[in-house]
Amino acid sequence: MQCWLVERSYSDENLVSFVYATPDGSRYHQRDLSANMLFRLDVTAARSVPENDLQPVDDDALRERYASEADRMASEHAPDDVL
Repeated sequence: MQCWLVERSYSDENLVSFVYATPDGSRYHQRDLSANMLFRLDVTAARSVPENDLQPVDDDALRERYASEADRMASEHAPDDVL
């Protein structure tokens, strides 16, 4: 299923978390990478995520935020745009 990048955060442990969500914001996939890995991988606006790797978004406000951000990303970027 195609999911769009909706959130990016950094931790004190030198990890970068990327959250990709479905267009309706109801499901998400989180990917954590070390900062060093960012130099080896392309982070794209969207990615294909197997349905069994998606988690439900239980919070209504978060679901709406993910849906809004997915819509914005889809309108501003092609799925394979490197960010």
